[in-house]
Amino acid sequence: MKKSMATLTLSNKILEKHVSLLKVLDTDSKRKIIARLTESLDTKEEKVDSSTLFGAWEDNRTSDEIINDIRESRIEKAEKISFE
Repeated sequence: MKKSMATLTLSNKILEKHVSLLKVLDTDSKRKIIARLTESLDTKEEKVDSSTLFGAWEDNRTSDEIINDIRESRIEKAEKISFE
């Protein structure tokens, strides 16, 4: 399964800058770039389920139980820090 990357839209000004950089390349390099760009156009974008981007929280406890566990696990600092 191939994951798709985010797309980027270039303004005409930026696009022209890239084209001017490519003009100095030899013919073989230009053909390779054209082939790669053509391949990228032919790939179908797959929809990505947002739950696969982040770790899903799986727990059998209720939200109140989780909150209580978090509160109980807090540690109070014994000394107060003075910034004087």
